[in-house]
Amino acid sequence: MKKLKIIYEDKYFIVVDKPANQLTISTAKNESNTLYKEVSAYVKKQYPKNKIFIVHRLDKQTSGLIIFAKTPQIQKMLQNSWNNVYREYVAITEGIPSHQKEQLKNYLVEDKNLYTYCTNNQRGAQLAITNYEIIKSNLKNAMLKINILTGKKNQIRVQLANIGCPIIGDKKYGAKSNQMHRLGLHANKLIFFHPITKEKLNLEAKLPIEFTKIIK
Repeated sequence: MKKLKIIYEDKYFIVVDKPANQLTISTAKNESNTLYKEVSAYVKKQYPKNKIFIVHRLDKQTSGLIIFAKTPQIQKMLQNSWNNVYREYVAITEGIPSHQKEQLKNYLVEDKNLYTYCTNNQRGAQLAITNYEIIKSNLKNAMLKINILTGKKNQIRVQLANIGCPIIGDKKYGAKSNQMHRLGLHANKLIFFHPITKEKLNLEAKLPIEFTKIIK
């Protein structure tokens, strides 16, 4: 319970900062160390009949903000308006992009080995749109601010690898270094209107210390 980082909570939903290398929810392997189980235990401690419902997910290796609804109705409302949510990430790349800022548009396909790649063939592919801007860099790495306009599986990782700048620690998509001993991707900001109160929420998760150390 002490490890749970709660960023926002009311009677409708809860937003937590997920650590790297933790699943959002169990896969077919039935892993027990999931964020879902931790948050569920937390709300049940408040009242045994409390439940939570998945709104969205992050990759296991990615840290940052995740929303869990407290009722199916709120879950549906948040998911139906998900395209209007501003979703910002910070990534540390191997190599430095050739443009200071750019919009990446690619069609993505996942193969039978669960490897996602960019393709020129639109048939059966999904369009992914990612905006990035270089915040700072050194001779080897760059820190990018990223805003995704679509929510395709692994899209940030695949699109950055496609321009020759894979995320640090992302061996699956071509990274050769892992100085941070984790994937260099953090979901740091969510901006959206509360589905009930209509209040504008600007939620932010502090950058992991290893992010600030690697690029000085």
